[in-house]
Formats: sequence, C-alpha cells, structure tokens
Amino acid sequence: MSSPHRRPARLCNALLAALLALTMRSAAFAQPAEVQVVPGERGPLRVTTLATGLEHPWSVAFLPDGRMLVTEKPGRLRLLGRDGTVDPRPVDGLPRITVVGQGGLLDVVLHPGFAANRWVYLSLSSGDADGVGTEVVRGRLVEQAGRARLEDVQSVFRMAPRSTRGQHFGSRLAFDTKGHLYITLGDRGDMQRAQRLDDHAGSVIRLHDDGRVPADNPFVKVAGARPEKFTLGNRNMQGAAIHPTTGELWTHEHGPQGGDEVNVMRAGRNYGWPVITYGVNYGIGTRIGEGTARPGMEQPLARWTPSIAPSGMAFYTGGALPAWKGNLLVGALRGQALHRLELDGEKVVHEERLLQGFARIRDVRVGPDGFVYLLTDERAGRLIRLEPAPR
Repeated sequence: MSSPHRRPARLCNALLAALLALTMRSAAFAQPAEVQVVPGERGPLRVTTLATGLEHPWSVAFLPDGRMLVTEKPGRLRLLGRDGTVDPRPVDGLPRITVVGQGGLLDVVLHPGFAANRWVYLSLSSGDADGVGTEVVRGRLVEQAGRARLEDVQSVFRMAPRSTRGQHFGSRLAFDTKGHLYITLGDRGDMQRAQRLDDHAGSVIRLHDDGRVPADNPFVKVAGARPEKFTLGNRNMQGAAIHPTTGELWTHEHGPQGGDEVNVMRAGRNYGWPVITYGVNYGIGTRIGEGTARPGMEQPLARWTPSIAPSGMAFYTGGALPAWKGNLLVGALRGQALHRLELDGEKVVHEERLLQGFARIRDVRVGPDGFVYLLTDERAGRLIRLEPAPR
C-alpha cells in the first residue's frame, strides 16, 4: 500500500517542475536589449532587439496602450509589454490550428473599433476531412487576474475548396477606412486555381467585419463565382497595407523564381498568375504561361528578379523618420533585408536595401511611436525596433 504522504509529494514535485519550466521559458525571452547602429541613405538607424526566443513569429499588432500581440507560427499568440517583455504564458482560447508546411498561426490585426469591442482577428491554417485551408477567426481579448484569453471566438471566413498541400496559404489581413476586411490568399501550390472564379485560392477576399459579403463585391452577381472574391490571378501574397491617402489595398506576392510583385488591388482585376509572370520554373528556368503580358491582365507596379521572397509590408506614416514619409517598406525572407521604396503616385522612383544579411524578415509594422518594428523568421525569432540614431 502506498504511503498517504506520497501523493502530496508527487503533486509538489509536479508544481515545482511546472514552475521550473515557466522560469526557463521566461529566461529564454528575457534577453538584454541588443543595440547597434547601421547606415542609411537618409541617416543612420539604431537597431534595437526588444525580444528574442519567439518561435518563427509571423505578425505583430499594437494594442492601444502600446503593448503588442505577436503570433508564433506553431500556434501561439504572445502578449508583449511596451518594452518587448514577453509574457511566457500564451494567450488562451485560440481555436485548433493545423500546423503543416507553410501553414500555422499567421496574421493578427485589431478591429478598427478595438478600443470599444476588443475584437482580435487571426488568420491560420485549419484542417478537416477535406484537407487544409486558410481560415480567419475573431475573438474578444479579455484580461483577468493577469491572464489574457480570447472569448466569443467565431469563424469569419473559411477557404474553399481545401487541399492536402502545405504551401501558399497567404495570408495577410487588412481593414480599409470603410471597415471592410481584406484577406490575401495563395494558390495553395496549385497554380491553375488562381484563375478560377469558383475557387477562393489565389485571390483577395473582401468581407464585412463579421464575415458577411459586401453587396458591391465584383463577382456577387456572376453565376458560379465565389462572392467573397475581390481579385483573381494572385500567386501567394504575404504583404498587405492600406494606402494612407487613396485608401486602396496594396499587396506584394512571391514569384516562382524571380518575378516577386507589388500591386494595387482593384475590384475584379486579374493579376495574371499563372498566365503571365516575370518568374520562371524552379530549377530548369523555363517559361511559365504565355509570357509577361496579356490584354486584360494587370502589370505589377514593381518587381524583383532574382526573388527577394517578400513578406510583411507597411506604408511609413509616422513622425520619427520624416524622410521616410509615404515610403513603402517591404521585408525580405530570402533577401534578408528591409526594402524602402520611394513612390511618386504608383511609380517606384527609388529603392534602398537596409539591414542586408541581417535576418529573414517576416513582418514589418509602423508602431504608434513612429518607429519601425520587424519580426525575424527564426527558431528563436526576434522583435526589432528601428529608430533614428543620434548624430
């Protein structure tokens, strides 16, 4: 017969083990801030590492009080302090996430009325018997007794049809000034799907904030078309931002081997993939589709060959870096740099590559303080802040 004292001892040991694990996890996040100064055409920049130990972070969103929400691709949502301190306990209440290939927990954005309604929107990959696809959910962020969780979680959009492939999920989220929610979707590794109106793949989706379809969506009255679709012919868009003056959605997308693109998303437009592209087939370098142009299909505003593998994008609207006002900032995974594009309307007139060789940059955001924040795509990913360096 076991001793009556052993069960409390085992319980005590379990609690100590849990406390030790939490302490070790906290130590992994609690790294001293690393600061360096790098040159820039418009002046030197101070690069500060605010947080590390984030597992393949994908997106960052700023709460009204300056704290941050960060997604980790394996399926965790983190709450960070204004100074980058990471709460070692993930936000509770997330739905089930299917982590496969390029899929997992992806983008996070706040509802424009977050201060009143507390809605947080997440894009993720989810699976069922029919396969895996991109899904968008929302939940109310609640904080009680020092813990954060999502409540009233509901699905806003679910991609159809699903597939067993593990690539090209997209997926960035953006709200325009009228409250429409835009969702960027990849072709799921099956390029012909991007030209189909009865398929969500390879397109931008436009919805009301609760998932309803706007009556003025371009394909609402087209027989057999998915009414949620706003565009078609997109390959895999991992950057999206609303233009601060025009209110239009700008995106960038990965090309196959070269031919990464920046585009303005307009209702009902066809962006060509895979009929036209400036990229070529991997490895063998042969042409894809019909070439680089075709009547009725859009040309990109900018393109990169060789590929930089763009991810994350923001218009600079802050005051801390006035020389960057109105510039488009693009992160690069393969290129391991931050690209600063100077614009004249919809024309790129100059490009600067910053932080070359620094890291795979997954997300780019402008914080409420006017500084630029980056996430690096690494097993121990970092949150980076860019600001003017003292002269």
